[in-house]
Amino acid sequence: MTFKPPFLQVNGHLQTIYPSLFRKIVVPYERQRITLPDGDFLDLDWVKTGSKKLLIATHGLEGDSTRHYVTGMVEKFRRNGFDGLGWNSRSCSGEINKLPRFYHHGDAGDLKYVVEYAIKLGYEEVFLAGFSMGGSLTLRLLGEYKTSIPSQLKGAVVASVPLDLPTSVAELAKPGKRFYMNRFLKKLGKKLEQKARMFPNHPHLKFDNYWKEVKNFEIFDNRYTAPLHGYENAQDFYKKASSKPLLKDICAPVLIIQSVNDPFLSSECLDIKGAENNKNINLKLTQNGGHVGFMIKGQKHSLVEELGWEFCSNLSN
Repeated sequence: MTFKPPFLQVNGHLQTIYPSLFRKIVVPYERQRITLPDGDFLDLDWVKTGSKKLLIATHGLEGDSTRHYVTGMVEKFRRNGFDGLGWNSRSCSGEINKLPRFYHHGDAGDLKYVVEYAIKLGYEEVFLAGFSMGGSLTLRLLGEYKTSIPSQLKGAVVASVPLDLPTSVAELAKPGKRFYMNRFLKKLGKKLEQKARMFPNHPHLKFDNYWKEVKNFEIFDNRYTAPLHGYENAQDFYKKASSKPLLKDICAPVLIIQSVNDPFLSSECLDIKGAENNKNINLKLTQNGGHVGFMIKGQKHSLVEELGWEFCSNLSN
């Protein structure tokens, strides 16, 4: 599938970085804090029009509900009469969460809770949008909990998803791409420093020599993500948290939008091998778009917002 990105966004890096820095879409959020069953909290940012139809958007790693790809999608649906909800993963709303654990690619439990909470409020149709890690969580929800998906959940659109985590992690460790990884590690390090002060005796929250020793995702995930969340090591986490093996099990309509020039994604993230016969999975590959960029020349909305709205509106009653 082809489309024209803005003139100066000539490659995947620029198509990733420019929107991240300069694309601003502000929506009139109203924040609500909810308490999770384990005593932690989530901050939900709502845009309400009085509709019985709702879009729930999930951000990427170290993102939040104000990221341009979230607000862009929420605004697209709001303008078409939907309510919108951009929720923030634990520690991502501007306030560190209460428990030692964080959030990660392999845990769709919080998203499941948010969906069920929204349905209890009376929404009759719910659609999901997930970006990067948020796409992983969305796909995991639909595959891992396939037998308990509520009838109100009608479908989902995801974009720039690291479907195969081991190779995506390896991609970001390549020369010329490490600056993305380093940016994530810096942001995560600041949160871990807070956690280490909150839980000074926790065996998996030691912060000594973080800035000197944690040089890549595998070291980070071996040291923190895996032990904090019940995995043997980083490679066990990558294998079990990858969403690609679950695609064959998904029973709700899903649109997956991936860009060939996405600097975060390996070639293994650009196909749906193993789920080719699942008619619920719709894959759209573009040559351009970068990572959660997809800006269109001369347009305020992105390609993901355009295709996402078209896909979901066709599923809506």
